Amino acid sequence: MAYVKKERKRIKKCKLCRDNVEYIDYKDVRKLKEFMNDKGKILPKRINGNCAKHQRMVRTAIQRARKMMLVPYVNE
Repeated sequence: MAYVKKERKRIKKCKLCRDNVEYIDYKDVRKLKEFMNDKGKILPKRINGNCAKHQRMVRTAIQRARKMMLVPYVNE
């Protein structure tokens, strides 16, 4: 029998680490929407490829933007 090679998953690199991002501004709505799905939920780090440090920064920025009504809690 022939052996079938398994395809290896490509490891996602953190976009924010590559760009040397120090702080994620909650007023930058366009950048925050990259880390949200179409319903307004925050995407997990395994999907968007963030490291733990930047995922926490994204989460707090989105939560602040929601409190300031810059980003809706739920899109319909």
